[in-house]
Amino acid sequence: MIIDATDQIVGRMATQVAKKALLGEHIDIINSEKAVISGKKEMVLQRYKQRVTRGIPSKGPFFSLLPERFLKRIIRGMLPHKQEKGEKALKRIMCHRGMPEKFKDQKTEPVKDASVSRLSTMDYISIGELCRLLGGE
Repeated sequence: MIIDATDQIVGRMATQVAKKALLGEHIDIINSEKAVISGKKEMVLQRYKQRVTRGIPSKGPFFSLLPERFLKRIIRGMLPHKQEKGEKALKRIMCHRGMPEKFKDQKTEPVKDASVSRLSTMDYISIGELCRLLGGE
C-alpha cells in the first residue's frame, strides 16, 4: 500500500498506518515532509523544541530532524515497539521524502478522514517546515 502524506493530518494518518502495519500490511508513505501537525505554529514549535532538547545526548531521547524519520518516530509512538509484534510492524513501514522513482507509476491513496480540510481552523505546520525550524533539513 502506498500512502501520499500530502496535506494529511499526522496523528490521524499515523493511527491508521499503525493499525494496518500490525495487521501485516507493508506500507510506503511518500511526501512525508508535506504531512501537517495541527495547532498554532508557535505552540507546536515550542512543544517539539522542548522534546528535542530534553535528556542528554548520550542516552536520549533521540529525535531525528529529517522529515521522513520524524514521521516514522511519530508512527512508532502508536505501536508497541518494544514488543516483537510492534518491531515487526515498524519494519513494514517505510517513509520517503518526495516521490521516489519506483512509485511514480503506481496508484497512491490518501488516508480516509485525515485530510487537512477536516480542520475547523487553518492553524497547522508541515513536518518539513517544523524540522527546518528545529535545525534539521
